[in-house]
Amino acid sequence: MSKTFLFFTLILIALFFMLGCTQEVKQAEAPLIPMEDFFKNPQKIAFQLSPNGEYLAFLQPWENRLNVHVQKIGEDKAVRVTDATERDIAGYFWANNNRLAFVKDKGGDENYKLYAVDVDASNLKELTPFEKVRVQIIDDLEDNEDEMIIGLNKRDKRIFDAYRININTGEMDVIAQNPGNITGWLTDNDGLLRAAVTADGVNTSVLYREKESDDFKTIITMSFKETLAPLYFTFDNKNIYAASNLGRDKTTIVKYDIANAKELEVIYEHPEVDVYRLLRSKKRKVITGVSFFTDMRHYYFFDDMRKDLQKILEKKLQGYEVVVASMSKDERKVLVRTYSDKSRGDYYYYNLDTKELNKLVEISPWLNEKHLADMKPIKYQSRDGLTINGYLTLPKGVKAKNLPVVVNPHGGPWARNHWGFNPEVQFLVNRGYALLQMNFRGSTGYGREFWEISFKQWGRTMQDDITDGVKWLINQGIADPQRIGIYGGSYGGYATLAGLTFTPDLYTCGVDYVGVSNLFTFMNTIPPYWEPYRQMWYEMVGDPEKDAEMMKAASPVFHVDKIKAPLFVAQGANDPRVNKDESDQMVAALKKRGIDVPYMVKDNEGHGFRNEENRFDFYREMEEFLAKHLEGRILEKKDLD
Repeated sequence: MSKTFLFFTLILIALFFMLGCTQEVKQAEAPLIPMEDFFKNPQKIAFQLSPNGEYLAFLQPWENRLNVHVQKIGEDKAVRVTDATERDIAGYFWANNNRLAFVKDKGGDENYKLYAVDVDASNLKELTPFEKVRVQIIDDLEDNEDEMIIGLNKRDKRIFDAYRININTGEMDVIAQNPGNITGWLTDNDGLLRAAVTADGVNTSVLYREKESDDFKTIITMSFKETLAPLYFTFDNKNIYAASNLGRDKTTIVKYDIANAKELEVIYEHPEVDVYRLLRSKKRKVITGVSFFTDMRHYYFFDDMRKDLQKILEKKLQGYEVVVASMSKDERKVLVRTYSDKSRGDYYYYNLDTKELNKLVEISPWLNEKHLADMKPIKYQSRDGLTINGYLTLPKGVKAKNLPVVVNPHGGPWARNHWGFNPEVQFLVNRGYALLQMNFRGSTGYGREFWEISFKQWGRTMQDDITDGVKWLINQGIADPQRIGIYGGSYGGYATLAGLTFTPDLYTCGVDYVGVSNLFTFMNTIPPYWEPYRQMWYEMVGDPEKDAEMMKAASPVFHVDKIKAPLFVAQGANDPRVNKDESDQMVAALKKRGIDVPYMVKDNEGHGFRNEENRFDFYREMEEFLAKHLEGRILEKKDLD
């Protein structure tokens, strides 16, 4: 090899190395993305196919609120069929091929009213014009063009009677009066109301009747800790498919003889997690598969046609989680949704006859996936040897060492975090924070034992699991021990307050969003329709009389003298789940000690902020608060010029 050739080779290697380093620097310098891009209303979302597959309905902003729009497939023009200006439409569905039903509440009070409107925006009808009454959808009766079955707590705010209602006129008849303990109803494949679930707060029962003219009879009674949740009647309407943990730890899909209270067959079980969701084809009258969550969503198919469809879609949409959102009644036209951790995803329309896949919309096209961060599943051990699953999202391209951290416990608490796009996560990570989420004990999906060991453990071992996650992150060298914040909503808000109160040296600051501060007042202000669960709550959280000492010890409002870290509180004035008094008490107690606690109250919100302008206010103040105390990045107005 000549010296000249060697010289130029070394030059090229050096240039290549320098370019590589430059690229690395560019990756490390993920641009600051405007807060509004994470939290503004999506371009279009919540697509649904009409039963005949000829129309698409979706939510799209109008007057700064998400409203229902309808578009004929193959045409460009969409018709807006709702005119909500105070709050987003809370939900909608197709009542038949020509008519849609939708629900909305007032100021976040969750007293949803039901409306119906034609696809051309005509014949708008308020179907449940009752004040302070909440509607439930029991069955949309897809084979009945004119009726559906709903539940209303009109007679008694604590319970819901079942009504058959005409979607054109609003005329309704009671088809089952709730005796005072029914918490759920189930129809068969012909739309007849034939099963129900009751709760007295301690036990649950499944009721059954052969015909609608018969009285309900109790088939099985069990502790509320046990599950036999009816999903569907079998296609011959004789038995049911159910999610059950009877005689086992993990919830499993079973076939069940409801008339004789006998499990017939295990359809699917998973050794690590609960399985609740059963997929079916009503047209072909077959069950097609199940979906479940471990680290991510997974499927198991029994049916070759459904399995092949999933394979086709995943091949066409590689790199994304692919979900069949809905199908036309003939199951030839398919609405497809993609998901990822760095994108809200897209909607597609797939025609099984032509094999054509057409993109309908990118939900948030202003977000560039290249600038967002990977959400990684993680595991760590609690101090008593429990495996805690969670997710860690790190700032893109930044060395995972000595970072400011936001710990984000989920709400519920009997819920769980999932892998996928979360605007709060990506927003905070974009601001330079490592984001830790954990499924502490009590989180659902991990079996009965994992759930039960959380009973009466608010502020105790449940909180220890969160603390142990923080310490794990410190031991990994990822977290800067002097810059750790905690933020959560609902139970996550409680965990924030508990973290600042019971581990005051661990956190640098906290953000409490509609969180519980006082277990006594929380129990006294639950919505009336939660009343059937009161005794269950007493066993899971605490009995205000029998467990008064424990509940006081676990209520942050009684221990504000221990708080050292700054706190920001946000609350909806009309919250029916966590009453505004929960936040008022905490703020007042801190102010009494001379501590200035930023407090944001929105008069037109409930349990969380739905209105776009309120979300902007909240996250803007959160950004400034965290930057002040954790020294994360912040996007100044001058950066946008």
